[in-house]
Amino acid sequence: MTTTPTTTPAPPAVRRPASSRRRVLGLVVCVLALVVVCVLSVTFGSRVVTWSDVVAGVLHPDPDDIAQAAVASRVPRTLLGLVVGAALGLAGAVLQGLTRNPLADPGILGVSFGASLAVVVGIAWFGLSTVLGYVWVAFLGAAVTMAVVYAVGSVGRGGATPLKLALAGAAVTAAVTSMISMVLLTRTDVLETFRFWQVGSLGRAETGAVLTVAPFLVVGAVLAVAVARGLDALALGDDLATGLGQHTGTVRALGALAAVLLSGAAVAVAGPIAFVGLVMPHLARGFTGPSHRWVLPYSAAFGAVLLVAADVLGRVVARPQELQVGIMTALLGAPVLIAIVRRTKVREL
Repeated sequence: MTTTPTTTPAPPAVRRPASSRRRVLGLVVCVLALVVVCVLSVTFGSRVVTWSDVVAGVLHPDPDDIAQAAVASRVPRTLLGLVVGAALGLAGAVLQGLTRNPLADPGILGVSFGASLAVVVGIAWFGLSTVLGYVWVAFLGAAVTMAVVYAVGSVGRGGATPLKLALAGAAVTAAVTSMISMVLLTRTDVLETFRFWQVGSLGRAETGAVLTVAPFLVVGAVLAVAVARGLDALALGDDLATGLGQHTGTVRALGALAAVLLSGAAVAVAGPIAFVGLVMPHLARGFTGPSHRWVLPYSAAFGAVLLVAADVLGRVVARPQELQVGIMTALLGAPVLIAIVRRTKVREL
């Protein structure tokens, strides 16, 4: 009996997911979201304006028209929200990559509060009153605080583990916060100046302030992108990173400098704003995976969208007054962080 040979049908071709294509598409969606929040930011506020006022206020504002003047004042505020949000998102992603600590951000590690202490001391005893002066002392405070946290966290067996760095950051934050209170209690004349800045605010934004910090933020962003491959290698451990040709000391030094520039400049112009640097990298990894070449731009875009959206909500929910953006990011960021932790169990770095 002869049998008819059978042919096994070829399995259907499995289409590999176009991960890079989806990531690029995600960035396009982020850009569109940025455009939307920018439009909302110049449209909504304590004063209701019409579309014609928005167009005229952005293109050629009439200073005698109150509605157009209100729109014109929202433009630098929107720009400041974009650059500060992007800077904090980038700084958080870099710090989490450097320390391999999913809880690392400029606030948790005390970097923002170190910058705040330096600004308070500068205002109280050195008469600082310009954004450029705030920026330089904020850099100094952020750098010293980061060095202290890393030194304290490196003591003992095992070196600078993620848990020890988090504990060191919490301890330094508590100490620095006490120092800030001590300075303000003895110099009540600077309390009013410091009060709104401390909670994080974009309300006094000026175009000159944005231009002042822009060069520092650009340098910090370039350094962050430059160490992206190094951060991926550090996630595998120092020995493997060295075996892959990475100079771990150089990566850490450049990454720390990037974090200091980004967080110090952001704190100098807007005050210590919490949750942006902590939450946005986790949200970004949910879309991109662990590669820092994608986590960094996503974190920057998400941070900018969150901060501008939080500023708009703060202006709308408390009309005719407004809630400071630092309060709104805490209100928005905490539920998002809890949801991320519950759904993803905090992805390994």
